[in-house]
Amino acid sequence: MESGSVLRAFLAFLAVATLAACGGTGSVAGPAPQGSLEKTTLTIGVSPTPSSAPVFIADRKGFFKAEGLTVKTEIIQAPQAVMPKILNGSIDIFKGSYVSLINIQDSGAARMKIISDSLQAAPGIAGVVVRKDSPLQTPRDLKGRTIAVNSLNNLGTMSTSAHLKAHEVTPEQVKFVAIDFQAQLAALTSGQVDAAWMVEPFLSAAQQAGARLLLDTNTGPTDALPIDGLAATDEWVAQHPNTTAAFQRAVAKAQRLAATNRAELAEVVPLYTQTPKQAVMTMAMGTFPTSLSAKRIQRVADLMYELGYLKSKVDVASMVVPEPGRTAG
Repeated sequence: MESGSVLRAFLAFLAVATLAACGGTGSVAGPAPQGSLEKTTLTIGVSPTPSSAPVFIADRKGFFKAEGLTVKTEIIQAPQAVMPKILNGSIDIFKGSYVSLINIQDSGAARMKIISDSLQAAPGIAGVVVRKDSPLQTPRDLKGRTIAVNSLNNLGTMSTSAHLKAHEVTPEQVKFVAIDFQAQLAALTSGQVDAAWMVEPFLSAAQQAGARLLLDTNTGPTDALPIDGLAATDEWVAQHPNTTAAFQRAVAKAQRLAATNRAELAEVVPLYTQTPKQAVMTMAMGTFPTSLSAKRIQRVADLMYELGYLKSKVDVASMVVPEPGRTAG
């Protein structure tokens, strides 16, 4: 071997050894070279809620760029509403409630892979509201009434049903109707519906407009319930393992910022909602988990089975893609 070749080989070996030495036990692996990514431009389906913030933080902070990714976002209400785009590859990765993701898995419409946890519930971030002059005074009064939710057989219907059960009202005794979050207040004000299940920032806006909170759906049986996460189809992840890992690394960095710095959230939430920065600083907010735990999300699947949302029990561990440098917990 010529001396120049020997030198180049030695330098390449030294670079690899240095990278290996920088990684500690349990640490997140460094970014993969851009050339190893199966796809570099991604379309991400996000909801108009605070839990989408890490995607926007990762973009603004250059975390995606550092991984060789270019990300475009598309606002969606629920994965079920855009399944054709998900299945044909027009949307690569998408955020959905765990109820949505587990329902899709159980129905056989597609096999889901959860790649990042987004939000865990806290009191005050979601609830059922009624008009200020509504005769409805307790959750039991919802019997026989119409309740708006952003999509059917989803987080809103399940969490509301879990609370109604405690008040001896079954899901069959109310009528859930699907109305986008942005249109719910108008539907409530006009009398189109008797009540509406809303999440922040729509919940605060409705209350400021005179709506009255009848039921906080993140207490009691749903206290600290995992809310939503980022996912892709099993086929997409299998075809794009390096891209998946790169996306996970970028979002994990943003997730840690979202979990510890409200100011970071206030910078991005107004970009894709109509919520002013100051409102983001003061409104109720859930917890942004900094690890992806199948055991934690399993609680959602168990509650869904208990309420009759699933034909059979679902093992969430089979749906989780471990984060780079970690094992599924």
